[in-house]
Amino acid sequence: MKRVAIIQARMSSSRLPGKVLAPIDGAPMIALMLRRVARARLLDDIVVATSVEHSDDVLADEVNRNGFKTYRGSLADVLSRFAAATREFAADVVVRLTGDCPLTDPDIIDKSLSILIDGNFDYVSNVDPPTYPNGLDVEAFTSAAVLKAHKEARLPSDREHVTPYIRRNKAIFRQSTIRACVDLSALRWTVDHPDDLEFVRSLVKLLPAGASIVADRFDFLRAMDLAGSAIPTNIHPRNESYDAALDISNAKSGQ
Repeated sequence: MKRVAIIQARMSSSRLPGKVLAPIDGAPMIALMLRRVARARLLDDIVVATSVEHSDDVLADEVNRNGFKTYRGSLADVLSRFAAATREFAADVVVRLTGDCPLTDPDIIDKSLSILIDGNFDYVSNVDPPTYPNGLDVEAFTSAAVLKAHKEARLPSDREHVTPYIRRNKAIFRQSTIRACVDLSALRWTVDHPDDLEFVRSLVKLLPAGASIVADRFDFLRAMDLAGSAIPTNIHPRNESYDAALDISNAKSGQ
């Protein structure tokens, strides 16, 4: 059984263009994320799925320079990009990650894969409902699930955000959710706005030198607790890009 992490990333982010190459702790954000993801014990391969647009050439070059693989597909239809990457790398199981989450915790990746495989689930995540900090989102699913979603999903929001069709159809896809022991979903560790980037940079600076790759979520929580009000704030709605895409989908369908 081949288990592949597919990280979706692009340079043309609407709110913070080029964020995936923004420096954090002396390295491009995507490079930091890749090194952290590579610490997951249960992954067989890691792929950055970006677009065929010329603007993403520099991203693909950076990923390859760091020794990781890329797949390039549709810019807008991210579901088709995932389905094609799943086939290209012969994945039996896929872990979906997004390039705006540089602090992704490899332990959550391994936990998701273990539950998915041992429980014979089609889809496992820590986002439905979310109880982990925004930025530690992990979704694991079978290749059959994502290929079925690619074949059947029609809403633009389903095509752009990959998994809503799966999550919505619980009668078709057998699902499970990972919950944190304490609800930390109000914390924001993702990078989508300039203040998000400053927050993550400040959080990483609180760690010992060189620890940004090996630190886990508990290390970051302890650092936040010790820093208190010294760390910058970043407050934005969760899933704002999905909510906007859903509004467009509903408008087009006349709902």
